[in-house]
Order: sequence, then structure tokens, then C-alpha cells
Amino acid sequence: MSIIISPSLLSCDFANMQRDVEMINKSQADWFHLDVMDGVFVPNISFGFPIIEAVKKHAKKPLDVHIMIQNPDSYINTFKDLGVDILTVHYEACTHLHRTIQAIKQTGMKAGVALNPHTPVSFLNDIISELDLVLIMSVNPGFGGQKFIPNALNKVAELRKIANIKNPKLIIEVDGGVNLETGKELVLAGADALVAGSFVFNSPNPSKTISDLKTL
Repeated sequence: MSIIISPSLLSCDFANMQRDVEMINKSQADWFHLDVMDGVFVPNISFGFPIIEAVKKHAKKPLDVHIMIQNPDSYINTFKDLGVDILTVHYEACTHLHRTIQAIKQTGMKAGVALNPHTPVSFLNDIISELDLVLIMSVNPGFGGQKFIPNALNKVAELRKIANIKNPKLIIEVDGGVNLETGKELVLAGADALVAGSFVFNSPNPSKTISDLKTL
């Protein structure tokens, strides 16, 4: 199976978002990655529900939404109503993670859990069988364009070993500092999906860059 590429709209040209959405539609990308930040859980504010609604009107591929917010349970049904396909919450933001995952799955969305760089993958041992996706953050969440944290490779490899035993169908996604070099290392370590933002949208030919990532 080829690697899943999920371009991050956080790095697109907001003044030409529809153009960039159409580019992703026509490219070899698999998903649209949308980062929702509240300025509390992470030190930044990104876009909210109206932007997701607007993207959904034009997107022809699944919406892969990563929410970096406090109290994510309060908004699960809203994300479902907006047409989100995959909803990923942060381990660090969920007091009752199992309940949150069950609530996501009950809506019909796929459920993912994101781990900050300092959070061990072993913390997911008791819930990994319930998950559709785990998102390994290879930068500290909140801003695009950061430098890749090499220890993410070790975390992906460790998570792959656990998943092979407890949940072979688990999708391991990585977000942060992804380029052709780090992407190749991540795929070799066991990653299934790569989120790429600035590397795609700051390149001379974003569609070709996506195609190059697909061949890793």
C-alpha cells in the first residue's frame, strides 16, 4: 500500500484557499489535513467551523481533522455535522480518553489520538485496539514550519511493534517537519500517513511535491 499523504491547509494561501483545495483535489494527495487550535491548549489560533464548512463544499477527498483544543468532547457532534471523516484528539487534552474515543466512533467518524513529542507511545497500550489512527507529533504543536524532532522515528517504530500485535490495521500518521528526507525515514520506521504543510505549499510546484511524497 502506498503512503497516505495529507497536505495541511494550515500552510495554504488563505486568500486563495479554494484554489489550493482544488489543487489537492487534482493531486495524488489522499486526505485534507485541517488543524484546529484554540489558543489555550496550544499557543496559537487557527481556523474554526466556518472554514471547515467551506473546505467541505469543495473537497473531494476525506477531511482529516486534528483538534488541538481543550474540552474536545463538547464539539464532537459539530465536527460530524460539518462532514469530518477522521477526528483526532490529543491524549494530553482528554481526561477520559476512552469515553472520548467511543463518542467519536458513535458518530461514524474514524477516531484518532495525537501524542505530543514528550508523551510516550506506551501510554496508549490500553486503548490502541480501539483506535483507527495515531498521530505522532514530530514538532511541538501550534505552528507550522518547525524543525523535525528525530525521536519521532523511535516512537513510530515502537508504536508499529505494539500495533502489529494489538491493532494491525492502525494507521500511524506523522505531522511536523515532513519532507522527502524525513518522510522516507518515517516510512521505513513504520509510518502509514504523512502530513505535510509548508513543504508542500512553499514549494514551486505543490502538486509535484505531493507526487514525490507519494513515491516514498
